Amino acid sequence: MPTTTNTSGRRKTAVARIYLTDGSGAIIVNGKDYKQYFPTLPLQYIVTQSTEVSGSTGLFDVKVNVAGGGVKGQAEAVRLAIAKAIVELDPEKKPSLRAKGIMTRDDRMVERKKPGRKKARKKFQFSKR
Repeated sequence: MPTTTNTSGRRKTAVARIYLTDGSGAIIVNGKDYKQYFPTLPLQYIVTQSTEVSGSTGLFDVKVNVAGGGVKGQAEAVRLAIAKAIVELDPEKKPSLRAKGIMTRDDRMVERKKPGRKKARKKFQFSKR
């Protein structure tokens, strides 16, 4: 029976939905190879970090739909989604992923702009007279 699972990962406003199946290690992001979608080496490392830490490099094919945010947020959303899928298939790998901080969703987001202010927190200059 083929192993398959789908999960989602988020970071800032980026959302990644992944479909993990048995395969040769191909990662397809929005219809492109991940090396084409994430052209810089640090982003490519972030995407593959989950499989390297868990020791499952080359075991799964990953199809990713990612939207929102910037490229770094998208890469980290993909990393979290892959990690969650690997843990769903093999819970023994969770401690190694947790130790590297991969299993934690980074929920920092840009604070919204408040009415009557120039930015989220910036106030107008005080004038005594």
